[in-house]
Amino acid sequence: MMTKKELRQQIRRQKQLHAGDDSATILEKLKQLPSLFSARTILLYCALPDEVQTESLMNELAAQGKTVLLPKVIDDSTMELRRYTGKKDLSPGAFSIMEPSGERFTDYAAIDIAIIPGMAFDSRGHRLGRGKGYYDRFLSLLTSKTIKIGLCFPWQLVDDVPTDKNDISMDCVIC
Repeated sequence: MMTKKELRQQIRRQKQLHAGDDSATILEKLKQLPSLFSARTILLYCALPDEVQTESLMNELAAQGKTVLLPKVIDDSTMELRRYTGKKDLSPGAFSIMEPSGERFTDYAAIDIAIIPGMAFDSRGHRLGRGKGYYDRFLSLLTSKTIKIGLCFPWQLVDDVPTDKNDISMDCVIC
């Protein structure tokens, strides 16, 4: 089995081959989930150029009156959530990721769905992040009722993601 570092290197090479992959098909699959339709509070992410692009989904869900939350990096180990109400809320933050300036959100028990990016996922819901641990530390704060959905391109779905005790698995992966 590959180490996390080796798998990250492999995925980075793959990303160069798949630059510009279409996110729309993946988002359409996600929107077919009944749990997304019924969710009131949804954690999403602002995508980096090599991730499934979520801006259209953020805007669509906000327009439906759902509470859309986005992460904001606070320091080397912590991220917090902010409400997203529109593109005007966003500005470049840590790691050149667009981050929200909206109202802080701390009612983690109210989050129905958490849609999470990753470098790679496997069929058991194991997730490989970028290596800083922000999402794993944050996801450990959510309740068991929050549905955790990994979002990735098909080539990011691998046979086996190495895990350790701090890794948080997804309930499902959409690719």
